[in-house]
Amino acid sequence: MWLCVAAVLAGLLLLRRWHRERQTVPGLREKHVLITGCDSGFGNLLARQLDGRGLRVLAACLTEAGAARLRAATSPRLQTVLLDVTSSQSIAAASAWVRERVGDRGLWGLVNNAGIGTPIGPNEWLSKDDFMKVLDVNLVGLVEVTLSLLPLVRRARGRVVNVASVMGRVSFFGGGYCISKFGVEAFSDSLRREMRPFRVQVSIIEPGGFQTAMIDPAPLAKDFTRLWERLPAEARAVYGHRYPDRLSKIAALVHRLCSSRLSPVTGAMTHALLSRCPRSRYTVGWDARLFFLPLSYCPAWLADALLGLFLPTPARGSP
Repeated sequence: MWLCVAAVLAGLLLLRRWHRERQTVPGLREKHVLITGCDSGFGNLLARQLDGRGLRVLAACLTEAGAARLRAATSPRLQTVLLDVTSSQSIAAASAWVRERVGDRGLWGLVNNAGIGTPIGPNEWLSKDDFMKVLDVNLVGLVEVTLSLLPLVRRARGRVVNVASVMGRVSFFGGGYCISKFGVEAFSDSLRREMRPFRVQVSIIEPGGFQTAMIDPAPLAKDFTRLWERLPAEARAVYGHRYPDRLSKIAALVHRLCSSRLSPVTGAMTHALLSRCPRSRYTVGWDARLFFLPLSYCPAWLADALLGLFLPTPARGSP
């Protein structure tokens, strides 16, 4: 009997949560949302979708060409600004531009989407500069953009949406990408707790594998070759001459397994921005939910064994 009561109560709680999450905030046409990294991928699609719903989208692009393509595909409501998240000067100029447009209403939504994936590869193949190139965009840039615009978000009692990755739970490959996403998770967690008294919601988006430019196998193969060619001869002998080709084949396989539909990710972003009751985390993608998320709770020896199946082996007899 108690089991039935518990099941009914759980069902009612889930039904209540579903009902609350379906309710959207009012006054969408008066709300400003800034999205970084709108030249392509998730940011570009999200900007077009929010513009279609009548929001005042402020789209930050890295290049003028990307900004022009986005303006051509959207309504006159959407405005673009050039933003390089690795430049403090560019961030300050973009923040002043945003402040002029939102005025006393503040900024309802900030979506930190800008990010890069490469260089990636075995950690031993990479230099400090390789790590910093990714960290400057994915983590340090995200933090500086957030700190610059946080007073405007707080004024609107709005939302901060940070794009992390399921790789922020399980580090699958070397380089700065996974490190940066672990950092985004930590920064978002602390920011969420700090902003709760101000009624500012902070959400994390954790996509799994999606076919974005970040994991295009052709550029990755060239990057593996570049990293391989600069290795000392001793290191190349240890790994074996077939190692970079095997890495490229694994990258191509992963790309084929990834989803080409980006809308589940932008749907999670939209929910985080517009729902009356947004979630703290959105794990998106079948691989993220069914494999990587459960794997993050497994013992280290089991996670190492499973992920090791996807890594190439070095040359025989390597020390």
